[in-house]
Order: sequence, then C-alpha cells, then structure tokens
Amino acid sequence: MSEAVIVSAEIVAGHDGSAELLVRLRHPNGVEGPIVLDEETGLKLMRNCGATHVDDLAGQSWRRILEEN
Repeated sequence: MSEAVIVSAEIVAGHDGSAELLVRLRHPNGVEGPIVLDEETGLKLMRNCGATHVDDLAGQSWRRILEEN
C-alpha cells in the first residue's frame, strides 16, 4: 500500500445537528486514524466513489475526498 485508504465509514451526528461522515483511514505504515467530514464533503466523497452505502467506501484512496465532481 503506497497511500492511505479508507477502511470504514459511518454516519455520526455533528455538533450542529447535521450528519457527518466519520471515515477511518489506514496509512501505509499500518496506523489507522479517523477523520470527520462535514455533510457536504461526505456526500461528495460518496459521489466520487460511486458509493450507494458507506460500506462501499472501504478500499478507496483517501484522495477521493479531494476530488472535484
């Protein structure tokens, strides 16, 4: 693995009541860590990955978060 990949994702409640996407990344050295995406960015990630469910994000490159759609 040469870059971080998404290993899991789940929808969580944001502090303002909107949905956020908690994404867990696995880095090339094996370390895993979470990132939290706001609703708009989470939906963009889902579109960029062609995902219909958060489970479909597993295995995707972290770079899909940065892509414009």
